[in-house]
Amino acid sequence: MDTLRFTAGEPAVRISRVEPGLWQALDDDGRLAGRGETSIRPDGRVFLSIDAWHRSVFDQLAREMLAALPETVHTVVDETDRELLDGWQEAGLTIRRREWEYVVPTDPRVTGPVLLPPGVTIVPAGAAEDGPLRELDRVVRAEVEATVGWSEMPAEVLPRPAGDTVVDPSKYAVAVADGEYAGFVRVVQVRRLPRIGLIAVRANRQRRGIARVLMIHTLRDLHRAGITTASAEVNEASEAAAALFESVGARRANSTVELVRHGR
Repeated sequence: MDTLRFTAGEPAVRISRVEPGLWQALDDDGRLAGRGETSIRPDGRVFLSIDAWHRSVFDQLAREMLAALPETVHTVVDETDRELLDGWQEAGLTIRRREWEYVVPTDPRVTGPVLLPPGVTIVPAGAAEDGPLRELDRVVRAEVEATVGWSEMPAEVLPRPAGDTVVDPSKYAVAVADGEYAGFVRVVQVRRLPRIGLIAVRANRQRRGIARVLMIHTLRDLHRAGITTASAEVNEASEAAAALFESVGARRANSTVELVRHGR
């Protein structure tokens, strides 16, 4: 939900579900006073968003949407937006996890040199072979799902064909270890800043410095393109990921929380 602060007043509205994933709130003059939407992320989770100026409109939209949705639903809130956070919690959602937003410098004088581990080379973004890249993605996803679960990883709302795990291969840089695709980093453009959306290494290739060299290589490419900073989101529970970003000079700038209401 991207709202400004709620304004005072209690407008009378009529809530209607105009599409399967869209609700509208109209005032007595038929003007739009708010809207609520659902979106399904690539991992199948349903996320809610509401745009409303008045808290009472928000409350009514949230109540109608939650009553109509028996499945487990989620939403994400900037933790500094206390009014919005309170609104979702009063609607029955509880905090599931917290993510730190990092500002990541790209200057090599800050991030450090690219020191490749023995037997490791980097394939720059857009140059990876399609088949091995998709196979690496499948392996990494299976390994994550077998441990912490993919729902603990950052997920983007991206359209893709059913069963296709790599949306745009040109966004991936890959580490090759002893001839095998061993890890990758994905960078996406979000608003004005590029975002490091995912960095992952196969379980049997971890603890060799591959993730760090992938990160530094990618940041150096961004620096050459004239980009001074990137962004990233890190699960509060992932100490290793936080340590990786902080090792290249990244700093915490904000935090978001994911809230959930479990299905009935």
